[in-house]
Amino acid sequence: MTWDQVVEMLTSPLMQRALLAAVLVGAAAPVVGTFLVQRRMALMGDGIGHVALTGVALGWLVGSWANLVPQDALAVPGAVVAAVVGSVVIELVRERGRTSGDLALALMFYGGIAGGVLLIKVAGGTNANLISYLFGSISTVSTSDLWWTAALAAVVLGVGLGLRTALFAVSHDEEFARASGLPVRVLSMLVATIAALTVTIAMRVVGLLLVSALMIVPVAIAQLYARSFGRTMAVASVTGVAVSVVGLVLTYWQDIPPGATIVVLAILVYAVAAALRPVLRRPQPVRDPHPDMVDDVLLADDDVDELCVDEHGTATTGR
Repeated sequence: MTWDQVVEMLTSPLMQRALLAAVLVGAAAPVVGTFLVQRRMALMGDGIGHVALTGVALGWLVGSWANLVPQDALAVPGAVVAAVVGSVVIELVRERGRTSGDLALALMFYGGIAGGVLLIKVAGGTNANLISYLFGSISTVSTSDLWWTAALAAVVLGVGLGLRTALFAVSHDEEFARASGLPVRVLSMLVATIAALTVTIAMRVVGLLLVSALMIVPVAIAQLYARSFGRTMAVASVTGVAVSVVGLVLTYWQDIPPGATIVVLAILVYAVAAALRPVLRRPQPVRDPHPDMVDDVLLADDDVDELCVDEHGTATTGR
């Protein structure tokens, strides 16, 4: 790889759009993923992604009826609507209990894929038209797609960072948040909504089937080293941008799928980070917060040493 080749890559309009989309998605997805991991809903992105596929196909169908060119002009808006509706339904079901929530998620998983395949056929397309949305096709990102991505990423980052304290309180402990006077249901719906928006902006980069990985794996990497919620979010966002850009550059030089490359690269980074964690994070020596005071443990040990047991098994003081 020479400098001229690097300049050629950076001056290519296709790569410029792709790199901008990768940076936006890589920064926004882990921000939402941090809240989902905190709520122990790491697989929510998968459920939303399946539902969003139905929205993509619905956008195709409306575009076909309206004779729009290109026919998938409404694919992204359709995915946004379907993803938001699906995320709200998942959140409402989650409040009712774990059993019904699992069942509802399963139904939405299967129904989302089946609905997408059925609607795309009704719209006059084929299953091949869904491949770029399922597995990502960042090389086909148009200017309108980039504008959609930038707008939705701005909303996700604005809400995720601006309301970080309140959203963390709800994600960490709903009962404490409710006792503190926070609107728990509204904030929970807000987390679900920005998760849905994240899925739709990431579907062109990594695809609907792999979007959850870009939301969760960088957070898992950050949790290995970060000691606070804020640092976890920051490290995860930087990691997401790094793996997205590096994965995209690799696909420019090699004929490999960008979405899968980005996800595999993120998992490799996690494996390396986990392997190096015992070395880089050595246990810190325990420091006595009150060195001028005698420890209770030492006093207890001294008392035990002063106890003597006679031949009848009776404990007496004295050595």
